[in-house]
Amino acid sequence: MAQEFQQVQKQTQSIALAPQLQNSLKILQSPAMDLRNAILEELQSNPLLEELPIDSISVEERIADPLENDSVEDGELKFDDQDYRILERMSEDMREQFAQENSGQTFSSEEDARREHFYNSLTNAVSLQQHLINQADMSDCYDAEKEALLYLIGSLDDSGFLTETIPNTALSSRLPIAAVDKAAAILRTFDPPGIGSVDMQDCLINQLALKGKENSLAVRILRDQFSLLVRRRIPELSRKTGASKEDIEDAIAEIGRLDPAPGKRFSPDANSIIEPDVTVYKDEYGDWKIELNNDYIPRLRINGVYKALLAKGSLERKEKDFLLERMRSGKFLINSIEQRQQTLERITRELLDCQNDFFEEGVSKLRPLTMNAVAQTVEVHETTVSRAIANKFIRTPHGVFPFKYFFTPGYTSSNGESVSNKSIKDMIQHIVEDENPAKPLSDQGIVNRLTEKDIKIARRTVAKYREEIGILPTNLRRRYD
Repeated sequence: MAQEFQQVQKQTQSIALAPQLQNSLKILQSPAMDLRNAILEELQSNPLLEELPIDSISVEERIADPLENDSVEDGELKFDDQDYRILERMSEDMREQFAQENSGQTFSSEEDARREHFYNSLTNAVSLQQHLINQADMSDCYDAEKEALLYLIGSLDDSGFLTETIPNTALSSRLPIAAVDKAAAILRTFDPPGIGSVDMQDCLINQLALKGKENSLAVRILRDQFSLLVRRRIPELSRKTGASKEDIEDAIAEIGRLDPAPGKRFSPDANSIIEPDVTVYKDEYGDWKIELNNDYIPRLRINGVYKALLAKGSLERKEKDFLLERMRSGKFLINSIEQRQQTLERITRELLDCQNDFFEEGVSKLRPLTMNAVAQTVEVHETTVSRAIANKFIRTPHGVFPFKYFFTPGYTSSNGESVSNKSIKDMIQHIVEDENPAKPLSDQGIVNRLTEKDIKIARRTVAKYREEIGILPTNLRRRYD
């Protein structure tokens, strides 16, 4: 059969987000620091926007707009695509003039010294490999051993352990096995202690040996009874080694002070500064107050000079269209920031009402809450709540928490009270802290304690929560006096 091409016309419905709506959602979802960067970019590209001083009016305040009177018709605010090349060239000329006016700034020798001190104070974290290479450069060894040492340093994993055996390393590097073996022995003497070990067991033994404790009880346990140590079988360790339970406890405590992964301390620091978007606190009269973080959000307004130019009506059509388009973009940004702050405040106020017991007493009183419930009260869509709280934090009297912390499933106790799973985890934490170390509670024992608090959950759920909060099993929590 012959193939034919045909034109077919179809009518379909689809949802498309306008660019303005996309920008509004981006502003809503951005935390304070990211929002500041977006606003500063807009300030650079929009000549009609200007930043207000700190002590001036806030972004939430409405500014009287001369364009809201009859001097400009509403129809002129309805824009279409136009050629703005002339006004864009004018804008470029203004920026060039501004740059020329500020290019003649001079700096004193004192300012130069401060700047030089600032740049000299910047530091870069030293990697594990570089830290070891610096030590290798100062080591006294033959060239073949030095080459093998550098090869071994390059083959360490993130924990600081060797990833290949000595014979395989010699084979892949084409170096004498004696040189590789000598280099491995030199590497084990480097800082941090335990570097260049084969595994965690070897690493811990090596650290004790560097302390001169190669014949200690701790080394004997690590070398001969490692499987019992991992399971913390103290009675069996006592029988196998002939040492008392007290000595076994002391040896385990000494092992616990060692570093099981010495290379990890050189890992990049993933910590980041958290700046809460909202602070909830009690005033001097005992009333709860909500304070939005506006410190990092520049306060904006439309430049009055350009508004006056538009009001006079003396501009050409292209100039007028360009300024109106820029004014529309600036006012939309101001309104979007205001809408973001208002939405965040309304959500926080609803959290304060729903989780009042948490703000009063702490995590143990956290109640189950869904985004849908908050969305219905705030009268927005559930996805709007999700975007509004994304990557944002709230400062409370009990610490700084992500907004998502307050939205959690939970259980209903026998007396009809709702309890969140985070509150249950907090209860499990306190139950374990108060248990007898010599006779730690089993998962079923924790279930029984929760049942006494009118909370009935399955044993497997307790085991799941216990693992999530990092509590060891019963046999690994046992301690002997």
